[in-house]
Amino acid sequence: MIIGCGIDLVSIKRIENIVKRWGVNFTSRIFTPLEQEYCEEKGNKYQSYAGKFAAKEAFLKALGLGLRGVNWKEIEVNNNELGQPIINTYGKLKNIASEKGVSKYFLTISHAKEYAIAEVILEGPPDN
Repeated sequence: MIIGCGIDLVSIKRIENIVKRWGVNFTSRIFTPLEQEYCEEKGNKYQSYAGKFAAKEAFLKALGLGLRGVNWKEIEVNNNELGQPIINTYGKLKNIASEKGVSKYFLTISHAKEYAIAEVILEGPPDN
């Protein structure tokens, strides 16, 4: 059963400007060390940061709570062994998702020249 769906579109240039202005003060507040390492190794790190940011926003929208009382780093956007983007949750956010009956997350991220977009679908057990 689908519990929630969220989508977010981010300007890559906006993220680039923020990272250039605030540097590690921004990246370390929003992204986990693993996410930062991944983005910094990419040819266009701003595109990667924008995609991960969009994924985090889409996840929060799918849960229907925005960033109320949770930390950005409680959502970690990774890739599985085949390169598919995946979400791991931690702390309070993991508990909230569990309380809402979420058992699986589906994530897709795409980039174009100027934008990154992400969609998240939350799945729970079937209704009986």
